[in-house]
Amino acid sequence: MIENLIERFTKLPGIGRRSAERIAFWFLNNSREDAQGLCDCILSLKDNLTFCRLCNNLSETEICMICSDTQRDDATICVVENPKDVLALEKTGHYHGSYHVLLGTISPADGRGPEDLRIGQLMNRVQTQDIKEVIIATDPDTEGETTALYLTQQLRPLGVKVSRIGVGIPMGSALEYTDMSTLSVSLNSRREITVDN
Repeated sequence: MIENLIERFTKLPGIGRRSAERIAFWFLNNSREDAQGLCDCILSLKDNLTFCRLCNNLSETEICMICSDTQRDDATICVVENPKDVLALEKTGHYHGSYHVLLGTISPADGRGPEDLRIGQLMNRVQTQDIKEVIIATDPDTEGETTALYLTQQLRPLGVKVSRIGVGIPMGSALEYTDMSTLSVSLNSRREITVDN
């Protein structure tokens, strides 16, 4: 029974065998209420979270709190790969526009093309709302750069300003692991993307 629990914990990201053992024994040494509380939180997360109808961020309601906030700049959309990137950017406190979560990146090696992402939904938002700028904040890795280039090519004909987050994020890294001050600098030093024909 303990071995089964340890094995399950090792499937979590960043948890090795030794950490899994410590977590398992922590549960054994603490109250049933602690264990039940964690189980309830996990099940509630699985049962009650959905994707926002407008931006694809995680939400407990049909429209997420960010999309519902009338104080935000709805003329700017920041495009990210996953909901965890929204969380990372929100922690900086420097971005006050709306978001669009693609739910992945273009990756031919993994069989993911543009049609597998929420790109059509983004194009619809840009065409039907008064969008002035789209900030592309995909990760600076091969898939993220491929996705950024594709989005730029699709957005340019719509007459919207397209920019890319700027300096500070090393190639190959992920937004979720980047510290808040670096993300703030990247947002503030974003550059407009130009594509030569």
